[in-house]
Amino acid sequence: MCGTGQLCPYTGTNSPFPETFWGAKLLSRLKAYSMIFNEKTGGQLREKGLPGIYDLKKIWHPSWFQGNRRKKNYFEGWYFKLVSHDLSQAWAFIPGISLNNADEHSFIQVIDGNTGKTWHYRFPVNAFNFSKETFNVRIGANHFSSKGMYLSLNDHTGTFEGKVMFTNTTPFRASLLKPGIMGWYRYIPFMECYHGVVSMDHLISGTLDIQGQTIDFSDGRGYMEKDWGVSMPKAWIWMQTNHFSETGTSFMLSLADVPLIGKTFPGFLGFIHFNGSHRLFATYTGSKITSLKGSDRQVWLSVEDKDMTLEIRGEKTRQAIKQIEQGALKAPVSGQMSRIIHESMLATIHVRLTSKQGNILFEDTGQRAGLEMVGDISLLNKR
Repeated sequence: MCGTGQLCPYTGTNSPFPETFWGAKLLSRLKAYSMIFNEKTGGQLREKGLPGIYDLKKIWHPSWFQGNRRKKNYFEGWYFKLVSHDLSQAWAFIPGISLNNADEHSFIQVIDGNTGKTWHYRFPVNAFNFSKETFNVRIGANHFSSKGMYLSLNDHTGTFEGKVMFTNTTPFRASLLKPGIMGWYRYIPFMECYHGVVSMDHLISGTLDIQGQTIDFSDGRGYMEKDWGVSMPKAWIWMQTNHFSETGTSFMLSLADVPLIGKTFPGFLGFIHFNGSHRLFATYTGSKITSLKGSDRQVWLSVEDKDMTLEIRGEKTRQAIKQIEQGALKAPVSGQMSRIIHESMLATIHVRLTSKQGNILFEDTGQRAGLEMVGDISLLNKR
C-alpha cells in the first residue's frame, strides 16, 4: 500500500513507471520535474477499507482527486485554460481518468483555441498518480497542480513539451455549508456529475514547445476547474472568460439538465468575480433563470436573485462556427469516454450586473471565452 510521500499509481504497485515499459528517458524526466514542483504524492486508486482522513478532507477540497474509492463507471477530469498576454494564443489541457469495464484508461486532451483542433493522448490506468495532501496529479511524465503544469507529450499526432507556472491563484473558498461552488448539493452522494472551480483567475508564466513552435505565456492569464462523477449531463451550456477590461475579473456559468431521484431539472451555478470579490448565482442560493434563448451561434440568459439581475450574452465568432468540426473532445457516459462534444474558445461573453434599483454594478465584454452548447438546449428551459 502507498505511504505518504511516495509516488504511487492507481493500482498501488511499488513502481508506477517500470523501466521495461516507460524507459530510462521518461524516468529521468520524472526526476527533473519532481525537483521543479517538489510536491509529495501517495494516493492509491480503488482504495478499500474504512474511510480515512483523506476521504473527509477531499469534500472541502474539490480540486483534489475525488475518485480514490471508485472502481467503475466513473470519470474525473481537470480543465486548464492558458491564454497568452497578447491573446494571440489560447489552449486548454484536460487531464483525467476513465474507469469502466470496457475501456478504462487515463488521458490528456488538448484544445487549440485558434483552430479548434484537438488531441487525445491515452495512458494506462496505472500511469495516473495523485497526492493525498494537496491538488497534485501526474499522468505518465506529465504533472498538473495548482502551482503549474509540466508537459511531455510526444507521438505521431503532435508534440507538447514545457513548463507553465501559476501564481496569484484565486480559489473558490469552501466552507461547511458550501464545500465548493456546488453548495450543499456536494453532499448528495448520487449526483450524476459534480463540478468544482480550482482558480477563477491567475497569472501564468513559462513556455511550451507545441509542434516545434515555442509559445511564450509570460504575463498571460489562466483558469482552472474540474468535473467528476458518472456521466456528463444530457444537455448543458457552459461559458467562461477571465479576459475583461480589468485584469482579475472572471466569469463562469454552467447550466445543465440535472437528473435527481427519477426526475430532471435545469440546475445552474456561476459567478462574477470583480473588484476583489465575487457574486455567486446558483439554484441552491435561490437564484432563478428568468430568460433563456439560444441558437447555433449565440445564447442569451437572464438570472435573478433577491438583490440583483445578471444579463449574459454569449456569442461564437464566425471563425468558431467554421471550425466547429475541426476537432472533437471526448466526454464521459457511465465512465466511458464515448461521447463527442465541441468547445469554442473563440467566443465573447457580454455581462451586465444590475441592482434591483436599476444601478449598473458591472458591465463589460469578456474575450477569449470558452463556450459549449451541448445536447437539446430546450431541456434547460423548464421553469
